[in-house]
Amino acid sequence: MTGKVRVLFLLVDGIGDVSVPEFGDRTPLEVAHVPHLDAIAAAGLTGLMDPVEPGLACGSDTAHMSLFGYDPRIHYRGRGAFESMGAGIPMAPGDIAFKCNFATLDSASGIVVSRRADRHFEHVGPVLCAALDGLPLPGYPQHSVSVKYATEHRCGVVVRGPGLTDAVGDTDPLKDKLPLKRSVPTDDTAEAQFTSGLVNAVSDAFRAVLETHPVNQRRAAEGQQVANVVLLRGCGSRIRVPSFQQRHGMRPCLVAPTKIIAGLGMSFDMDVLDAPGATGSYDSMFHAKAETICDALTGGNRPPAPPMKAAPPLQQQGQGESGGGGDGKAAEPAVEATEDEGANPAWEPGRRGPAMEAGVAGSSGGYEFGFVHVKAVDDTGHDRMLQNKAGGGQGQAWSGAGLVLTGSLQITGWVRFLEVVDRMVAQMLRRLWQAEAAGRGRYLVVLAGDHSTPVVFGDHSNEPVPFAIASVRHAVEALGGPAYIENVPLGPIPLPDIKNPPPFTELRKQAAFKDARRKAAWAGRPWDPAMPAELFGPWREPWPQAVRGDPVRSYDEVSVARGALGRFPGSQVMGLVKQFAGFAAPA
Repeated sequence: MTGKVRVLFLLVDGIGDVSVPEFGDRTPLEVAHVPHLDAIAAAGLTGLMDPVEPGLACGSDTAHMSLFGYDPRIHYRGRGAFESMGAGIPMAPGDIAFKCNFATLDSASGIVVSRRADRHFEHVGPVLCAALDGLPLPGYPQHSVSVKYATEHRCGVVVRGPGLTDAVGDTDPLKDKLPLKRSVPTDDTAEAQFTSGLVNAVSDAFRAVLETHPVNQRRAAEGQQVANVVLLRGCGSRIRVPSFQQRHGMRPCLVAPTKIIAGLGMSFDMDVLDAPGATGSYDSMFHAKAETICDALTGGNRPPAPPMKAAPPLQQQGQGESGGGGDGKAAEPAVEATEDEGANPAWEPGRRGPAMEAGVAGSSGGYEFGFVHVKAVDDTGHDRMLQNKAGGGQGQAWSGAGLVLTGSLQITGWVRFLEVVDRMVAQMLRRLWQAEAAGRGRYLVVLAGDHSTPVVFGDHSNEPVPFAIASVRHAVEALGGPAYIENVPLGPIPLPDIKNPPPFTELRKQAAFKDARRKAAWAGRPWDPAMPAELFGPWREPWPQAVRGDPVRSYDEVSVARGALGRFPGSQVMGLVKQFAGFAAPA
């Protein structure tokens, strides 16, 4: 086969971690049974990546911008626009937007008791958003507000009207049990002074409605936390940048139920695809993400060709460095953009990317770059679910003969989220391998995170994340060849019971099995299904049987530190991907 290679980029949000004492000073990735992630590491090149820059505990938005090749220190304007666009609210020049939390406020003291009223908010959030959408703003008759539910406890808020700027602060105190903040200007302009007053008026109007809303009255009567305040944070305006395809020469699509990531993709004119049942939370249908993105790349889902609509004029953001961390806003004066600069049009609800021709020479698919975002692992870090992030096997495994039971030596009765991701990757490899074997293109897999979310911290940290890139055919070779991959089961993947994590004693036993498997792989020992389970664990997936690129055989923070890529910034990722895939950016 000849021609360009198609790219599946899997980003596992918050996958990086630190050594955990309860795991014998191992990271969750060193404990989790992830043979398919290991196969990708063994099949290609690995390293440690700083998503934005070393020492920066970045957010998901700035990290994704950096990985997609857009310097956040130049282009970042706050995450509010990403959240709101992803939720389906259109934004025009001059609008400002916020990424918001429904939270619980002690009205008497003004203390934010909990910044997240309830993660399981899917049935309540849309009702409350409908009550706030279009709410009149006392004292601001020329301005309007739009509210739309996003996911979990989050919503998007867009404010429209004259004289607005995104140079204003949040109302979010950032930690529980601190006073609700008032928005203040972040520069000395009259627009910032005016906008901060308007933001506080929006906050007050929302509170007045939520305090007496029947949903909150019912929740209070049932002893549940009320959602009586909306924390307005990450004020931003729509960014003005060349599209992903113009910058990188690949037709892109994206599967990301998390609204902020979907909106970020929209900002780069990436087509956002719906994966049925994928929620961006613990209950997500992971197999649907695998099926949707593989169909998009192999030809089951062709890119749309909607008519282009004229966009209102926008201003190009300044091109000067703002300095400091990845959350800085552009410091240079704005200048008018021209058509040649590749500015993207205004987005409408449900709008996909720009018009593109379906089909590519040598393959039946239309997309050349498919991006998948997985959120649940990051949530386990934020929620400090140590066992759920690392996990244990379910007592089932795959062999060349298909699904087999491992008997009484199963480690635990529960699948955990890193292992769920691994099973999703197995399905991706099978689907792409089958397409490649049928002559429908060649495929490349990229595996990375956007930041570390250590469970011992419960928040983002500045540790680098593991990175791997490999061709699908080499990953299949590392797993033992087609006889193995053809028997990977497709369909729904069992999800963990997050309320009943396995005990640490069982996970420490699993960690010992993982150590034995890693040592055997590094020693080049062939895999034999008859190997004793009391030494190598109950699993029947092989450790890597073929190694290419660099000598790394495991996908974890410690192993990939030996990789050929070394430690590098996220801004170099797309250049590496294009080199592997045979693409060059348009001149």
